[in-house]
Amino acid sequence: MESNERYYRRRAIEERMAAQRAVTEQARTWHAKLAKDFAERATDPGTFASA
Repeated sequence: MESNERYYRRRAIEERMAAQRAVTEQARTWHAKLAKDFAERATDPGTFASA
C-alpha cells in the first residue's frame, strides 16, 4: 500500500499531465487546480498527522 505522501505526489503528476492534454480551457484550469491542491497536500506535514 502506498503512503499518503506518495499518493498525493502521484495524483499531482497525473493531474498536471491531464491539464496538458485537456482540450478546453475550463478542463485545463480544473486539472491545474487539482494538481496544485495535490502538490500542496504532498508537501504539507499536517496532512499526514495520525488520527
